[in-house]
Amino acid sequence: MHKHLGLLTLFLLAPIAAAPTSAADRETRQMMADIRMLQEQSQQLQNVLSSLADALKAVSTRLDSQTETTRKAFADQKLNGDALAADLRVVREKVDDGNVRIGSLTQEVDALRQSVMEINIAPPPAAVAEGTLPGTPAADGTVPAAGAAGTTPPAVATPPPAPRPGRPATGMSPANLWALAFAEYAAGQYDLAVIGFESYIREFPRSEQADDAQVYIAAAYLNDGKNDRAIEAADMAIRTYPKGDTVPQAYFRKAQALTSLRRVDEARAVFEFIVKTYPDSGEATLARQNLEALKRP
Repeated sequence: MHKHLGLLTLFLLAPIAAAPTSAADRETRQMMADIRMLQEQSQQLQNVLSSLADALKAVSTRLDSQTETTRKAFADQKLNGDALAADLRVVREKVDDGNVRIGSLTQEVDALRQSVMEINIAPPPAAVAEGTLPGTPAADGTVPAAGAAGTTPPAVATPPPAPRPGRPATGMSPANLWALAFAEYAAGQYDLAVIGFESYIREFPRSEQADDAQVYIAAAYLNDGKNDRAIEAADMAIRTYPKGDTVPQAYFRKAQALTSLRRVDEARAVFEFIVKTYPDSGEATLARQNLEALKRP
């Protein structure tokens, strides 16, 4: 009886003792499952991160390639731009050279036309030989009086000086004749410079530089101390080329010559005229400076 009671007691207590053990096993298994799930998720996350790293590396490589391509394209464009600029510079220089040549040819054609016109209107040699010109002895040895019937008094003018030996002006191009005269002026050979510029005006009276030549004649006389001749040359430039761009220079040269001759009132009047009439010119600035100098004792 006691034996059976002991067995019955053990049978009743066995489930009670086994219950805590079974609960602990379930928690352990649950934790192990959670751990395995976390490990799987961690592995998946690592795989995703690895894929993202590969993708970023590919994008970075592509960007580097595109950057290099863009840099090369910009470099090529810069080279092309520099080449175009050089070509444009060459074309511009050629155009300028062509313009200079055309201008020189135009002046030479005008000079040739002027020479032809002078040949056409020149008096026949027979008339000169027979003494029909005013002041020329006739065949009987008499000289017609100035102002007589059928004659015209000769113009009062100083005959031009003979050109420098060995360097005739006739037949020279405008550019060469101008360069010759200006070289004499720059070298201080003012008498020869006057001859050269007068030859230029005589040979090419319609040239754009004819008024410049006349003003240079005034400057040459002024530098040579021939102030009266400088005033005459400046007045000639003002009268002959009233619309030329060298008129302010002509007035200024005249005022300088008047100052050198101590004709202060006349010089002051010319300087004031320059300032009033040509206020934006460089000669106006110089005229103001000279007026200030004239005010000082």
